Amino acid sequence: MRLALLFGSLTLAFLLAVWTTQAPKPRAADAPAVAFSAARAMSDIEQIARAPHPVGSPEHARVRAYLSARLTQLGLEVSEQAGPLSPASVKRLARAGGDPAAANNQAINLIGVLPGKDRSQPAVMLMAHYDTVVSSPGAADDSAGVAAILEAVRAIKARGPVERDLVVLLTDAEELGLDGARVFFGGHPLRDRIGAVVNLEARGGGGRAAMFETGREAGPTVQLFRRAAARADGGTTATSIAAFMYERMPNGTDFTVPKDRGIGGLNLAFIGRPDQYHSANATPANLDRGAVQHLGSQALEAADALARAPSLPAKGENLVYSDVFGRWMIAHAQGAGWVLLALAAALGGFAAWRARRRAELTAGQVGLGVLDGLWFLTGGVILLQATRLLAGPMSSRAASPDVYYTLLRRLPWMEAGATLAIIALALVLVTGARRPRPRVIGGAFVALTAVVLIVGGFSPVMLGLGVVAVGLSLWPGQERSQAEGAAWGGWLGLLALVFAFGCALQAAAPEAALLFVWPVLLAATAAALAALIDPGLTRPLGLLPAVVATVLGGAWLLAIGHFVFLGVGMDMPGVLALISLLVLLFARPLAPGAKTARLVMFAAAACLIVGVGLNISAQLLAPSPAVAETLP
Repeated sequence: MRLALLFGSLTLAFLLAVWTTQAPKPRAADAPAVAFSAARAMSDIEQIARAPHPVGSPEHARVRAYLSARLTQLGLEVSEQAGPLSPASVKRLARAGGDPAAANNQAINLIGVLPGKDRSQPAVMLMAHYDTVVSSPGAADDSAGVAAILEAVRAIKARGPVERDLVVLLTDAEELGLDGARVFFGGHPLRDRIGAVVNLEARGGGGRAAMFETGREAGPTVQLFRRAAARADGGTTATSIAAFMYERMPNGTDFTVPKDRGIGGLNLAFIGRPDQYHSANATPANLDRGAVQHLGSQALEAADALARAPSLPAKGENLVYSDVFGRWMIAHAQGAGWVLLALAAALGGFAAWRARRRAELTAGQVGLGVLDGLWFLTGGVILLQATRLLAGPMSSRAASPDVYYTLLRRLPWMEAGATLAIIALALVLVTGARRPRPRVIGGAFVALTAVVLIVGGFSPVMLGLGVVAVGLSLWPGQERSQAEGAAWGGWLGLLALVFAFGCALQAAAPEAALLFVWPVLLAATAAALAALIDPGLTRPLGLLPAVVATVLGGAWLLAIGHFVFLGVGMDMPGVLALISLLVLLFARPLAPGAKTARLVMFAAAACLIVGVGLNISAQLLAPSPAVAETLP
């Protein structure tokens, strides 16, 4: 019964997560005039992305002329702005095979202005870049963004006059070093009138578009976007975790330039189909129309809401926010995280009290549950790092363009392989199969840690995680976890561990703490209900709260895990171990009994073998692209 509940709930969670991560259906060319139509945008993409158009190329000049005509056709006041390329950009373009001299070492921006009713108010900007790298037609990066802006402006005009000016900035030389954005915000007469920016980007060729970055002190802007995104086709994908992480990463887009000047706004991009990033196969035919629809629809609703607002959002405290299944956004103040944690502590405490009275739960069993969670987390990071190295190239980080583009092509295989590998480790945990074999499991982690350090390069963090995983594998007295109350001990131990993580992150980075705070609250609620219904956790009705939490909470976490892996999985595949730990927070009480343990272990072995095979086969199925050598 438990086995059916475990696999049934996880299967439903997976299916719900898959639905969550789907892009909306693209609208046809006959869509209402006030709506965004991917089909209409594709007509521009097909013209813009006919061939690579890096700075200085004849195609670059053709695309600029085409876009200038399109902006004029839309009724905008059109102008150009030229500015110097940076010395680093000149060298980068020449090294990639471009011709800086043909461009007179200049970047040329296109600016279009749609006048508003009150031109004295701060303006709203829609921004994307129209240049590409030397060897890619750039249908997604960033022809999709440029075309989405053209279609969004058309729809905004169809909705009637706007309150304030809408400025379209199509930047040049973004691929070389954000030069076009720096030229505009460094000296254009309009720069001081810009009150908010909506920037459109892409890294790949499909998938849902995420709002992954805001300006600083952006709480009011997030609230406006939350309302606007509810009207977008397919809703939105957005979480303050992404904004928090991106703020601390070395990456940058055109949005970085106005953000550093204190201008608020939103940055949207899709990152699915990663093999198309800066690739020769990034053609209009290969572009995901649903991704264009999702990107453009969100941009339309966000820009329209900003352009028609009586006043632009002021600066305010950053909020904690996330989409729920890609259709709704929940947002709350940072301090509310402590209230949610306190509520989780109360619910978890009630569950522990009931389990102690009715199921003879002991503090030792809860302690072993905490150690189980730490073993899974540390061991999972080591296992995933080792399996990722099988996909090659054999280095722990994508430290060169060659390695980076190769791993992007292999990312889907790596994600599937990592998912299966961590499922195998989770099944080992829930069956208790590691406890009778401490030396075997410990030896396995010694070997995996050695592989990670020798093949991937020495890392004190990985060394520390490996030592902890080995030590916990050999921890004495774990056989006592089979006593009565062990199910509660494993569950509440995980709750205590994640609660501690949540408190630490709430104190240090409340915008990212929701990854722990919301799951621990949901799991504590399920535990309290289960303790109230059936303290012994023996009847299906008593396990129902855990099943519901696994389906809903697991789906939410799996969707987040997918986007996180697309973003950082090639360097940090271990993030899936953390996501899996949080899914186990719901599914832990559904652990199957001893009678089915052998069957579950066969499933674990199969998952591990297939996961390892997928990572190895990625080298054959997605070989290194020759074009990577010429890309900046």
